[in-house]
Amino acid sequence: MIKTGVVHGRFQPLHLKHMEYILAAKMRCQKLYIGITNPDSLHTRDSVHDIHRSERSANPLTYFERYEMIRGAMAEFRVPETEYDILPFPISCPEYLLQYVPKDATYYMGLCDEWDDEKYKILKDLGLNIEVLWHKPLAEKGVTASWIRSCIATDQEWTHLVPKSVSLYLTEHGLDQRIKRLEQMRMDEKNTELL
Repeated sequence: MIKTGVVHGRFQPLHLKHMEYILAAKMRCQKLYIGITNPDSLHTRDSVHDIHRSERSANPLTYFERYEMIRGAMAEFRVPETEYDILPFPISCPEYLLQYVPKDATYYMGLCDEWDDEKYKILKDLGLNIEVLWHKPLAEKGVTASWIRSCIATDQEWTHLVPKSVSLYLTEHGLDQRIKRLEQMRMDEKNTELL
């Protein structure tokens, strides 16, 4: 088991596939740093491989809200607080990345699409040690946060796709309603463009 590992994601919202990734990495290291990408609007940029990632509807939750969801889920999955930490991870601004995260860690990734490949290249260009946990075709990616946001917006069942602590956090703080409002605005704009 290595000493230090790092994972990253937007976690908009945190779901069970995210937890599969986080826990797979945690089993390989003593201390895991969980990086939150798009931590704020200054560190959010477009990518040709994920053109919607910087839109407001794709980023409905604040850094703090995502931080709290991760903490709740890690407690739910009984990961001791001393064995992980949560940090900003400005992947869209790689020139700042090493100001937030350890250089001498192992960076765990799952590769499923072109955006994952782009992130892999960014981390490799920074000279970081990367371990690919899995490489799956896009069709096998499974649950995505965008799908969950769409379910929330269209009043479909979604709570079984996220840890129980996340479901409670979203509903108790009215964040599901914010997600619904922003996602409906995005869908309305898309429909208007088609007319």
